[in-house]
Amino acid sequence: MPKTFFRDASTFRPIAVGYGSCIASDRITVDGTQVGYLYRETPDGPIDSGWRFFSGDESDEYVNNPNNLSLFDVNTIANYDPLIIPCLEAPCGSAFFRSEGKFVYEKFDPPDDA
Repeated sequence: MPKTFFRDASTFRPIAVGYGSCIASDRITVDGTQVGYLYRETPDGPIDSGWRFFSGDESDEYVNNPNNLSLFDVNTIANYDPLIIPCLEAPCGSAFFRSEGKFVYEKFDPPDDA
């Protein structure tokens, strides 16, 4: 079944161009929740930025279902939540969580199977 996205792509502006692709949860792109947690792992390929975006309220079961995640250009997610833009230059191994209206840095240790 096709997904119905929360935002109309025709309204997107070029505010985070050139970062490549990312993975984002449907909680953001379909349900319209804010990004609550983002991390950057080693990219999976030449167009992958390594960025992964979540609302922060997804269960393990939800995240482990690939139907709940999609591939997007980072600019798309920045248009959903522009507060992520200052985080995008962080290196692999970085993570941020939303706290009191801003993102706070934390070190990210990817799982061994990542």
